[in-house]
Amino acid sequence: MSNSIGRDVLHQSLLCSTVFEHQSKRHSSGIPANSLFQAVSINQLAGASAARKSPLSTKFYGTSLNARPKMAMGRHRPVLITPRAVLAVDSASELAGKFNLEGNVELQVTVGAPTPGSLTQVNIEISYSSNSLLLHWGAIRDKKEKWVLPSRQPDGTKNYKNRALRTPFVSSASKSFIKIEIDDPAIVAVEFLILDEALNKWFKNNGANFHVKLPIREELIQNVSVPEDLVQTQAYLRWERKGKQIYTPEQEKEEYEAARTELLEEIVRGTSVEDLRAKLTNKNDRQEIKESSSHGTKNAIPDDLVQIQSYIRWERAGKPNYSADQQLREFEEARKELQSELEKGISLDEIRKKITKGEIQTKVSDQLKTKKYFRTERIQRKQRDFMQILNKHVAEPTEKKYISVEPKALTPVELFVKATEEQEGDSILNKKIYKLADKELLVLAHKPGGKTKIHLVTDFKEPLILHWALSKKAGEWLAPPPSVMPAGSVSLSGAVETKFTTSSLADLPYQVQSIEIEIEEEGYVGMPFVLQSGGNWIKNKGSDFYVDFSYESKQVQQDFGDGKGTAKALLEKIAGLEIEAQKSFMHRFNIAADLIQEAKEAGELGFAGILVWMRFMATRQLIWNKNYNVKPREISKAQDRLTDLLQNVYISNPEYREIVRMILSTVGRGGEGDVGQRIRDEILVIQRNNNCKGGMMEEWHQKLHNNTSPDDVIICQALIDYIKSDFDISAYWKTLNDNGITKQRLLSYDRAIHSEPNFRRDQKDGLLRDLGNYMRTLKAVHSGADLESAITNCLGYRSEGQGFMVGVQINPIPNLPSGFPELLQFVSEHVEDRNVEALLEGLLEARQEIRPLLFKHNDRLKDLLFLDIALESSVRTAIERGYEELNEAGPEKIMYFVSLILENLALSSDDNEDLIYCLKGWSNALSTSKSKSDNWALFAKSVLDRTRLALASKADWYQKVLQPSAEYLGTLLSVDKWAVDIFTEEMIRAGSAAALSLLLNRLDPVLRKTASLGSWQVISPVEVFGYVAVVDELLAVQDKSYDRPTILLARRVKGEEEIPDGTVAVLTADMPDVLSHVSVRARNCKVCFATCFDPNILADLQSNEGKMLHLKPTSADIAYSVVEGSELQDSSSANLKEEDGPSSSVALVKKQFAGRYAITSDEFTGELVGAKSRNIAYLKGKVPSWIGIPTSVALPFGVFEKVLSDDINQAVAEKLQILKQKLGEEDHSALREIRETVLQMKAPNQLVQELKTEMKSSGMPWPGDEGEQRWEQAWMAIKKVWASKWNERAFFSTRRVKLDHEYLCMAVLVQEIINADYAFVIHTTNPSSGDSSEIYAEVVKGLGETLVGAYPGRALSFVCKKNDLKSPRVLGYPSKPIGLFIRRSIIFRSDSNGEDLEGYAGAGLYDSVPMDEAEKVVLDYSSDHLIADGHFQQSILSSIARAGCEIEELFGSAQDIEGVVRDGKIYVVQTRPQM
Repeated sequence: MSNSIGRDVLHQSLLCSTVFEHQSKRHSSGIPANSLFQAVSINQLAGASAARKSPLSTKFYGTSLNARPKMAMGRHRPVLITPRAVLAVDSASELAGKFNLEGNVELQVTVGAPTPGSLTQVNIEISYSSNSLLLHWGAIRDKKEKWVLPSRQPDGTKNYKNRALRTPFVSSASKSFIKIEIDDPAIVAVEFLILDEALNKWFKNNGANFHVKLPIREELIQNVSVPEDLVQTQAYLRWERKGKQIYTPEQEKEEYEAARTELLEEIVRGTSVEDLRAKLTNKNDRQEIKESSSHGTKNAIPDDLVQIQSYIRWERAGKPNYSADQQLREFEEARKELQSELEKGISLDEIRKKITKGEIQTKVSDQLKTKKYFRTERIQRKQRDFMQILNKHVAEPTEKKYISVEPKALTPVELFVKATEEQEGDSILNKKIYKLADKELLVLAHKPGGKTKIHLVTDFKEPLILHWALSKKAGEWLAPPPSVMPAGSVSLSGAVETKFTTSSLADLPYQVQSIEIEIEEEGYVGMPFVLQSGGNWIKNKGSDFYVDFSYESKQVQQDFGDGKGTAKALLEKIAGLEIEAQKSFMHRFNIAADLIQEAKEAGELGFAGILVWMRFMATRQLIWNKNYNVKPREISKAQDRLTDLLQNVYISNPEYREIVRMILSTVGRGGEGDVGQRIRDEILVIQRNNNCKGGMMEEWHQKLHNNTSPDDVIICQALIDYIKSDFDISAYWKTLNDNGITKQRLLSYDRAIHSEPNFRRDQKDGLLRDLGNYMRTLKAVHSGADLESAITNCLGYRSEGQGFMVGVQINPIPNLPSGFPELLQFVSEHVEDRNVEALLEGLLEARQEIRPLLFKHNDRLKDLLFLDIALESSVRTAIERGYEELNEAGPEKIMYFVSLILENLALSSDDNEDLIYCLKGWSNALSTSKSKSDNWALFAKSVLDRTRLALASKADWYQKVLQPSAEYLGTLLSVDKWAVDIFTEEMIRAGSAAALSLLLNRLDPVLRKTASLGSWQVISPVEVFGYVAVVDELLAVQDKSYDRPTILLARRVKGEEEIPDGTVAVLTADMPDVLSHVSVRARNCKVCFATCFDPNILADLQSNEGKMLHLKPTSADIAYSVVEGSELQDSSSANLKEEDGPSSSVALVKKQFAGRYAITSDEFTGELVGAKSRNIAYLKGKVPSWIGIPTSVALPFGVFEKVLSDDINQAVAEKLQILKQKLGEEDHSALREIRETVLQMKAPNQLVQELKTEMKSSGMPWPGDEGEQRWEQAWMAIKKVWASKWNERAFFSTRRVKLDHEYLCMAVLVQEIINADYAFVIHTTNPSSGDSSEIYAEVVKGLGETLVGAYPGRALSFVCKKNDLKSPRVLGYPSKPIGLFIRRSIIFRSDSNGEDLEGYAGAGLYDSVPMDEAEKVVLDYSSDHLIADGHFQQSILSSIARAGCEIEELFGSAQDIEGVVRDGKIYVVQTRPQM
């Protein structure tokens, strides 16, 4: 037989934090209170376990059980412990409560157990000294929650509003004390808070009151009695709870008396016998009567063993979150299991050994394997609305923040460079300026007349010697032949020494030291060298200097001009301070901290400059330490200062958060001085503990004492890897080299590391343990994005000091989300899993959980930021590791991974609205794929396309904001050109965008295959022969004329470009709309035009650059082949490309002013307006009533010329005449000037009156009725339409087809804007296939400008057979991220006499301008009825197709129709013959 440990012990050890978190009560103080139990504490149990030398010490925290088994150091999965305040009972039977408060303040409470006739004493001690520190307190009597104010009070106590007492603490040194004496036996607890009155600072127990339960006085128990039948009932309940064990007579007696004591205590606390009887007979209330800890019986199974077995059961159950009842049951089940072992005759020592080895048989209920967060193998993510993580923080445009500064005066060396370059012309091979302390060294290599010349120039004042050689392959030192050695040179073994001489150039009033070397022999590829001055060697960041002679050299520095697009003044200040910053990290971080305010004033570009500088530092492009000894704690303090300032910017300026995060990731956390000091101290302890005081360890020790750096993290890891590999030295070098540390770099430190590690085998375990501990110290300072370090800093840790080595205590961050420590533990345990899906879910759930805390003021905000940065980075590394997991995965799993990485990117972005809507799109795509919807792959493809556009936009932002600063600062600091060139690319690679792009590339062909999309979208199917030319963007070559038939492979095509002369095909990876200007132009000009979705096909096409290809397209594919031999000759005689001009019979007829400034639609004729106006007027009254036609008026042909000839515009007319002459002389810059001049025209009064009259008579609103400013807006829009006659695209297009630009006249069609829900364009004959029985249409949300203009993304496209208009078939869903919406307004449309000519389509060349600017709205398709509602979609698309058929029938020919949908009604705004 065996009896249980006291019920209070069980209840507290398993339930302490459940009570803390869920049983808060509101007291008279107005502040929630938590109970702290007087029972035997967890610390006592753990201590008992340690006293028995159990190898496993155990603690229960909250509703989870966490153990600290002894572990080998260096593991990557630490068991995470969440510190909680608990009360412990000491050996003198006093209750001791220890609390870690904010700011490393410790609070201790002890309670003296009363004896008969004595007082109960409560002693409170706090490690905080202040003359204004008060105890705000009261007492709890019986079971009432309201505070009572005891009559016995310490000296100085004051009554506070009759609700509480306030007693001053007594200060001594760094601590403060109070002793309270309680003489009222009815008082059962004391509650309090602590207040520093001078600072108005409260110390609370996790936001609630401190609650100290007082022991029951023995004389009270002696003076009460309880009916024996109730004692028998309670004894039975105790026996039942303990598993109905068989007791000895002695145990039965002990149990009976224990039951009596429990009931007596309840009565003393105010419970009546009647209430007690009711509780005992009510099953639900039985749990309230707790077993007494003070009258516990002797335990056959020691409590510490039960505790450990409970932990093992909890761990095997999957570490669930237990309810209070489950915890109690688990504890009793653990006891039963151990009791069963005992009954088998096994001794306690043997049981202890079996527990340690996990050999005790355990049955765990499956129903307990669920927890709040976790399933068995993965977390259970909370359902969240993606809109909750929406950010719309956009920095001001960079142009507004750009501050022009005076050009900086050139240095003597720069002046020398400029003069030399002017002399040498374009033959320069290599040019670079090195910073040597506060001086400069120029290296200039050029090749005039076949000779290689090298100039070395410096402004050093001291005598200088060049120690140099030549190389026939990079890196080697070969003695130069005597013929190339300058006069006075001294030949050495394998090298030459040459003294610099003082020289100057004519007309330059300064002197420099220089050397000129001339090499006539071929075969040399470069020149290595070092410098010597005063007996000291001068190197390039610890390595040799090297001059590359090849033209392809990547080191030629460019002149990045005046620093436009940067915070130039700040960058130049940084460059000026770099010499000081090179001394140590302490100097660099302090300088950066000093510049934060200036960066803030410069805005986004200012922080971009700081980021670039810190990134150059982090990638070792800048010197880390130079002849300066600095203590690690000083570096840590400087880091702390900088990161504190950055966290303040993060809170106060949300528009800079993304850049601030990137800066933090390059800097490292920093920390308290003790953390930094341990870097110095701990290495000495490692050396002493492991007897390794010489060789490499001593050299590293000296380096650490002189100047620690992030390299030390890598060196420490290299040592660990070396030891783990059974002392394989190649493992040491592999880790170093993989992380960019070479032998040269080790030798370049001020305290160089010359030796390799050489440890003994008996040192292995100790070194692994101590280096593992040391790694945490190093990462705490240097590794901001290290996950293990970031988690440890957030959850808190304590490292004891040893001898001279200081101890470190990092307190846990308060008020973390419930269950968050367990979530981080899950992440830590799975961070190296090969299958990464569960890990990704855990990482993102953790980011979502802490996100609300990142936007609040918090003393520990930067620790949360570093944790979030580390979680973000871990997502990226996990997905890169998990690519293999997707090799055989279906599209649903890849889509799920895409959504996870996209969520990670959205959580880190300042302006993430587009990303959020992409995320919602992927959620819908996953749902439709699971429901096996017919079009799920087609819809997913549209989401993929939009996501790609979002990534491209992100990359453009990086390029615009960061690259100019990288280029300008890189030039100022002489950073290697390759590092500057790839700066933005590397920044993108460091984030989630690159990983997401790779996943999209993997998913794209899967979706295309599923949706039967093929690899091509053929917009204009024309069979052609041509020579392949590869260009970056079509816009850059639109004005070019190719002299042979050319197939252009263009990476970017926006949609509004012209097709260059001589082009027979345009192939692109971009996605212009089928109905964009360039698409229409391609079809009209019989140019093959297609989008290719397969990067492999595009790469193959590009590999044929310069070769002739034969393209043979169908409506859905393009076959191509290289043309060779006789086929090439045959193709040359074929009609490859005719001249793109109209027939000689087609010409523009100049229009004259007809005497009217404005006319109504019933007056539209061919002499007065263009086809656009005439066609819309023709529809009015002829189409069915369900098709709306907007009311129209027009400014007819000749009005522009009439207004220009008016006397009020004489100056404008004269200026235009001069500019037209300039244009006639082929100065095309005049086009922009002409447009600007047209906008200066004034409106004659007669024009204003006539337009007003005609608009009002037609029922249109007159802008002037809303004020003169509104009319001015309308007049400006009219002038912009006229000015578009001189836009570049239109001018070159008309000239290309030999139309007289002077004869081009512009009418202006005036219509009221219909505030559209959707806009559409219809081709009544399918333009891709030429099928006249099929209508093709595209639809966008908002105004149609996003459809016909250069807006990225695709529209919703569909086809519909004319004989089945109720069955439209969707070809593609929309991916356009932007929609345009406008208030009720007027639009002024261009209507020239150069549009829709036979053989030449000028439509789309000229501008239509709304009076008001449209609002750009980021589109959310997940809530769009046209996408989500099948019935609505079918209705709208069918109506659009019906409208197309009606208008085609009316005109009798295929039509190109533009229109809008408003509240389900179709409106047609213009139509023209389909070309």
